[in-house]
Amino acid sequence: MATKPSARAAGLFLLMGQHVIERSAIRVGLLFSTSGPYATICCAMRNGSLLAIEEINADSTFPFTLDPLEFNPEGLNSNYAELARRMLTAERLVHVIGCYTSSSRKEVLPYFEKYDGLLWYPSHYEGFESSEHVIYTGAAPNQHIVPLAHHLLQNCGSRPYCVGSNYIWAWENNKIMREAVYAAGGTILAERYFPVGELDFDSVIEQIIDSRPSFVFNTLIGVSAYAFFRAFRRAAEARGIDQPRTMPIASCSLAEPELVEIGPAACAGHVSSSVYFESIEAPANRAFVAAYGRRFPDAGPTSADAEASYLAVHLLARAARRARSADPFAVRAALPHVAIQAPQGEVHVDRDNRHCYLTPRIGVSNAAGGFDIIYQAARPVRPDPYLVWEEVKSSSGMRSTNLRLVK
Repeated sequence: MATKPSARAAGLFLLMGQHVIERSAIRVGLLFSTSGPYATICCAMRNGSLLAIEEINADSTFPFTLDPLEFNPEGLNSNYAELARRMLTAERLVHVIGCYTSSSRKEVLPYFEKYDGLLWYPSHYEGFESSEHVIYTGAAPNQHIVPLAHHLLQNCGSRPYCVGSNYIWAWENNKIMREAVYAAGGTILAERYFPVGELDFDSVIEQIIDSRPSFVFNTLIGVSAYAFFRAFRRAAEARGIDQPRTMPIASCSLAEPELVEIGPAACAGHVSSSVYFESIEAPANRAFVAAYGRRFPDAGPTSADAEASYLAVHLLARAARRARSADPFAVRAALPHVAIQAPQGEVHVDRDNRHCYLTPRIGVSNAAGGFDIIYQAARPVRPDPYLVWEEVKSSSGMRSTNLRLVK
């Protein structure tokens, strides 16, 4: 790996003393699947990125502007790999904000490592990764799955049924949930996986209802998740079951724009663990929600994914300003010295693992298409992508799992 500043980034903007010679442009790639099976979330991520870019460009305290170059992989992993290679070589970009799924991130990561680029990854994810070429602005596992496991075991029971999309996000989150459930003396009734984009869940829903789980742990994504939520609610109602009360669906990824996709008949009563909800009562969030609505009046509500993308841009810009360079090595070195008052609260980057300090929350969806927040951490939580410090404890708080990594 190179250890000197990249010629592609050096001199993207120049300062003489404290006087800006020229407000030059830093080209920034956006890599979001605005079509395909999880387009709803990627459109929100794109919107959050563009909103932040426009805010930076309107702020003369930054000695540069940001010039976005957009690519749409259409939800296909092969497209992610090819577009990442093109962005880093033919387009000579060094900063790219993008990817939603972990499988897409895994596809592009070798190119960022080979060509010394920085991927700003604005999605909650399953953890167990810490690349020097990725800045992770979404939640790490101790900031979403661990709080959710604690909540569910304490309030719902210890007999979950797990259903998810067939890739690493679901596999690893189910592994963490499984460890927590076993530590609590519970049992996993089943784990079922489906291709991304699958829409037929009638058979597994019958199995779930017949098994009467304490809760359903959902790691389906995109259109698969929306179809499952609708079909599960219909099937439960047909049997006279109050599904949100007796068999709640819990997720680490369910967001406000997706409640719109699920529809009013089935969007209420679901548990979601996230670091951001649109309903957060804070001046910074009210300003963000208002600005988002003005800029994208037809896009619907904000979301954790939009906010994480918004954060990525602001962190990049502030680190580049501090470093007086857009060189990825200089930007990365400056990041630990940058903190922002984000819509969710204070956010800064951990110098050791390049994940963000974020504030975990748990919400329950309502019929209006938002979330009622029922839990919020007292302060931002240090990211623990490998669960080195975090113990996934049972509901009694006395037993820990074997899911610990010793260095």
